[in-house]
Amino acid sequence: MDAGIDVAGVKRSFGAVHAVQQVTFTALPGRVTGLVGPNGSGKTTLMLMLASLLRPDEGEMRIGGIDPVSDPAGARRLLGWMPDSLGAWPSLTSREVLVATAQLYDLSREDARARADHLLELVDLGALAASPARVLSRGQKQRLALARALVHDPRVLLLDEPASGLDPQARIALRVLLRRLAAEGRTILISSHVLAELEEVVDDAVFLVDGRTVSTDRVAAAATRVRVWRVRVPADVARSPDAVRDDVAAALGRTTGEVRVDRRDVLVPFVDEAGAVAGLRSLVSAGLPIVEFAPAVGDLEHAFLDLRADASPSVPEGASTPVVDPAPPGSWQPPADRTDDGSAS
Repeated sequence: MDAGIDVAGVKRSFGAVHAVQQVTFTALPGRVTGLVGPNGSGKTTLMLMLASLLRPDEGEMRIGGIDPVSDPAGARRLLGWMPDSLGAWPSLTSREVLVATAQLYDLSREDARARADHLLELVDLGALAASPARVLSRGQKQRLALARALVHDPRVLLLDEPASGLDPQARIALRVLLRRLAAEGRTILISSHVLAELEEVVDDAVFLVDGRTVSTDRVAAAATRVRVWRVRVPADVARSPDAVRDDVAAALGRTTGEVRVDRRDVLVPFVDEAGAVAGLRSLVSAGLPIVEFAPAVGDLEHAFLDLRADASPSVPEGASTPVVDPAPPGSWQPPADRTDDGSAS
């Protein structure tokens, strides 16, 4: 079964508040799709509708071809839902939370206990299996919530802020796990405000602004706007940041007003990557000891900030909305292929 996610023309309002105004996209099996947007853009409302917990006012949704409105039980068999807070029974232990959830999906008690123990080890909570959920830290509750979402081995995962509260080691482990789950053919949709984390794990991105999906043309335009690059020289170079800025500006033929200092680094705007390559060549030719030369922000954050600077709706009310294909020409894509651990290769 093609257990992907298809959304077309979905809307949802709460009285006079139009939380989701026009959303259309496709998320494919075997890929991690990021849902990107500012606070109030409709991400959580959309997730709740996909999880069959809210009914859309208009539009259609399919989870593996199943309508979560007309057949919520069928959709829930396919999907695992991780909200941004655990919402578990606080008096139950971590193991009991998972066993109870597994039995709700008709696993026998014996199978439920085996599944619970496996998942507790998977999310590194084995040592807390007998601890009440109420004593877990925010990050530990997030890991338990992920285990709960996986308890019935779903083909689709809806994850709302899964990295919230996780320490750096747990974030890395989460990335590795999500890449592994995607490699097994699952469809994974992640909503997160931590764009640097999304950048490391997602294959595709759907941008929401004011409750609408942004067109692929608009995303492509945002991704190609002038962007700032970070230039760093060794810390032991006995020169002030302002002096380094002056040297960088001179090597690039820029005025000092075009180049600025950010702590010990120098920030330089370039029109495109070809311009950045030429700039690096000029800096090295001028004898500057460059130890770091990279975009100041990741591709996702760059596109997001540009979209926020021009938040006018890309699709008029009542018009058809574009499908965000997994790899449309010029759309946002990760900057490099990844290894199995989610790192850039």
